[in-house]
Amino acid sequence: MNTSPSSAALIAAGRRALEIESRAVAELLQRVDARFARACELCLAATGRVVVSGMGKSGHIAHKIAATLASTGTPAFFLHAAEASHGDLGMVTRGDLLLAISNSGESPELLALLPPLRRLTVPVIALTGRADSTLAREATLHLDVSVREEACPLNLAPTASTTAAMAMGDALATALLEARGFTSEDFARAHPGGTLGRKLLLHVADVMRRGDELPRVTTAAPLEHGLVEMSRKGLGMTSVVDDQGRLLGVFTDGDLRRALDKGVDFRTTPMHDVMTQQPRHIGPQELAAEAVNRMQEHRITALLVVDATGHLVGALNIHDLLRAGVL
Repeated sequence: MNTSPSSAALIAAGRRALEIESRAVAELLQRVDARFARACELCLAATGRVVVSGMGKSGHIAHKIAATLASTGTPAFFLHAAEASHGDLGMVTRGDLLLAISNSGESPELLALLPPLRRLTVPVIALTGRADSTLAREATLHLDVSVREEACPLNLAPTASTTAAMAMGDALATALLEARGFTSEDFARAHPGGTLGRKLLLHVADVMRRGDELPRVTTAAPLEHGLVEMSRKGLGMTSVVDDQGRLLGVFTDGDLRRALDKGVDFRTTPMHDVMTQQPRHIGPQELAAEAVNRMQEHRITALLVVDATGHLVGALNIHDLLRAGVL
């Protein structure tokens, strides 16, 4: 009768798998050598795309490596090795490079690609677990991603071998990234929908409130008008401007408390007498992330936006930045 494994046995099995896979990756360090540098040079010399291909589990790894390359400055795409022989090979052109992944180095679908690619003079970099395999011998360059054993207790399921292949692919991608001078701004442009993209691409002008949404009163307006504007616009403050719309001050909840303490007359006291002069502000072309930094630095929840001539053009608060995904 089968019994359920104990928690200790499950933990031991999981740790064993991680130990095997971490050792497999660690052993790759000695293989990042002159051959690795040559592989990078071939990728950098390619005038087209890096085409990444594999079958089975290696195909899944190839798909991931292609995506990593493409998002870090090296144009790349995944080619299904089996579909390639049925028309998809037409996606490969002169100037491209093939990165072929196969643990055995004997995947027939990959080997079938070599003759037509040779006619196109497309270089082939092979990532295999066997240096004496057909793919390793026929490739322009071979990178050894062999492992001592799989993490699978049967030593059958691709586990450590796929981890090693993916790690080597990541090493290639990051080395190429550095060689190309790829920056965080470049990364953001490739990931406009991600958090980093929003932080690095969104400007204050993209998220600020403008026009009739702006809370503003003139310096001569009575305090009660300022309170109405604060309430109507929902930013917890109002700007105070001159007749030409230049920013002169701000009136916030803190200013209101101080006015109450002084017992000022809300109907007769002008905004000029109760506003905070030289308020914190930001330019419309600065990054929205910088608005976050200033709010955190000065412990405020809203900022006024002023152009180069000192005119009020916008306003935003922490909730606007949250909605935009900057926080």
